[in-house]
Amino acid sequence: MKKLFITALFTIMLILSLPLKSYGCACGCNVFCVGGRWMMSPPAGYRISMMYNYMDQNSNWNAASRASSDLNEDKEIATSFYTLDLRSTINEDWGIAFELPVWDRLFSTTDDDGNTVSARHSVLGDMRLMGMYSGIFDDLSTTLIVGIKLPTGSYQLSLLDRDTQIGTGTTDILLGGYYMNQKENWGWFIQIMSQVALNEREGYRPGNSIDLNAGIHYDNLTASRAFIPVLQLIGSLRGIDSGINADPDNTGYQRLYFSPGVEVNLLGSFKLYGDVRIPLLTHVNGYQLVAPALLNMTLSFGV
Repeated sequence: MKKLFITALFTIMLILSLPLKSYGCACGCNVFCVGGRWMMSPPAGYRISMMYNYMDQNSNWNAASRASSDLNEDKEIATSFYTLDLRSTINEDWGIAFELPVWDRLFSTTDDDGNTVSARHSVLGDMRLMGMYSGIFDDLSTTLIVGIKLPTGSYQLSLLDRDTQIGTGTTDILLGGYYMNQKENWGWFIQIMSQVALNEREGYRPGNSIDLNAGIHYDNLTASRAFIPVLQLIGSLRGIDSGINADPDNTGYQRLYFSPGVEVNLLGSFKLYGDVRIPLLTHVNGYQLVAPALLNMTLSFGV
């Protein structure tokens, strides 16, 4: 019954998130919304985390292969993502989460005269508020997540197109969940998070997105369990953008990453988690810049 419920839930979220046309965006930052046990609700109390993610999109792609850089006006999008993540359990069944992101983005493109021009912006991104419910089963192994992304990030920064802006300008619904289990020293988990814009803002609506993750971890590598290796497969899909200020010919993608990582138990209630996300499969709509790898590091404190 539990397996049937989880399969049905994830299938429904996948269907709801699928776009009406082909799959991408110039960024793909939603892939950082899944991955790692730290993103799951603390069993009791609260958890404060500081995330750092890095993505340097410097390789031009078309469909499933590299393409000449001459075929894309954009040359590089290098972004550092800093996110403060607060999670708290209200009781055994309910929890809440709040994410406050700041982006530092360097964008290089070509002007009308063929010269390379750049701009760098460090501003607040789009905040996320989520509620979590874990009372579906007695073992609390399955959690549903419903939330909202608020249009707090700027979408009018100089030089950036709408699909490379730090904010989308839209209010988005978030729907996701996760399942985790443990048998002796081995544990595993699956996660899913979908995002659907509820409106269009000044001629732009971002494509629907869905990010999925399946991971395993081994807890007895050392006697103190100070180091816990984690292996993950992460899938990321995004629909094409729409609106008069969108670029539907060059947005939309499908990506699959292999992600080795490690969780380190530090002093007290501090934990450090890091992983690298290496593309196994990449397919983009039109011409888009792709990063050779994604970096993720998180320091958390929970009680």
